[in-house]
Amino acid sequence: MKLFSPQKNTAQVVLRAEGLTLGYGERNVIQSLDVHFPPGKVTAIIGPNGCGKSTLLAGLARVLVPDEGRVLLDHSCIHQLPTRRVAQLLALLPQETHAPQGLTVTELVRFGRQPHQGFWRRWRTEDELMVQQAIRWAALEELAHRPLDSMSGGQRQRAWIAMTIAQNTPLLLLDEPTSALDLGHQIEVFELIQALAQSGKTIIMVVHDLVSACRFADHIVALKDGQLRAAGSPQEVVDAELIEELYGVRCTVIKDPYNGSIMLANVCSASKVQTALHVA
Repeated sequence: MKLFSPQKNTAQVVLRAEGLTLGYGERNVIQSLDVHFPPGKVTAIIGPNGCGKSTLLAGLARVLVPDEGRVLLDHSCIHQLPTRRVAQLLALLPQETHAPQGLTVTELVRFGRQPHQGFWRRWRTEDELMVQQAIRWAALEELAHRPLDSMSGGQRQRAWIAMTIAQNTPLLLLDEPTSALDLGHQIEVFELIQALAQSGKTIIMVVHDLVSACRFADHIVALKDGQLRAAGSPQEVVDAELIEELYGVRCTVIKDPYNGSIMLANVCSASKVQTALHVA
């Protein structure tokens, strides 16, 4: 499958959090977090289960209201911006997606144009062109009129991403975009994400697979217990010490001889190592 290469878009906005505290009820999940996301790059948010990755993404997307701190979108507090303006700058694809039975790819992608529709504004040629471009970018032309429920998991995920592309925002937030996909479909989705970043979009995604995060992301944000543990390029911040801190495993970090990406070897749990040392 060959993905369409979108035209370079130099319009970029900045997203960052300052002193951000997020939670549910009385339980804080993210605590006093300061973090920024480089524009025009792919950022992967990594960390163990329950560390606050999805909570952070929800806070960045204005789904959650901070207990403290603020999220700055295009240098303005995101909660002070009009809802329509936020939707024109930022698109969110949650981990769980649902569509009415029988909805086709094209019908789904058209929903992405809603932030650009006003009370008096009708569907325009510009909207239809954006929908068709999004379908091409996701390599779904031959499936455009297929119902989502008749497609594979990877095809459906590309359709949902195409909907966010049609929203035509400079920022895309994706929560585990390859969850439950097999290896081939994971690579298809990650390559689409890379192509979107190369077109000038800023991508922020939650990723469970550390190796994939290091291979496909330009920037890593590592969380544990709701706090920032490291931020920077994979080559700068991902090492054996960080991996043990985050996941409780020991390993040897090596470089892929073909593309220089980080790989893990000799992986075992830290508790197993401690037990072996104790027995010895």
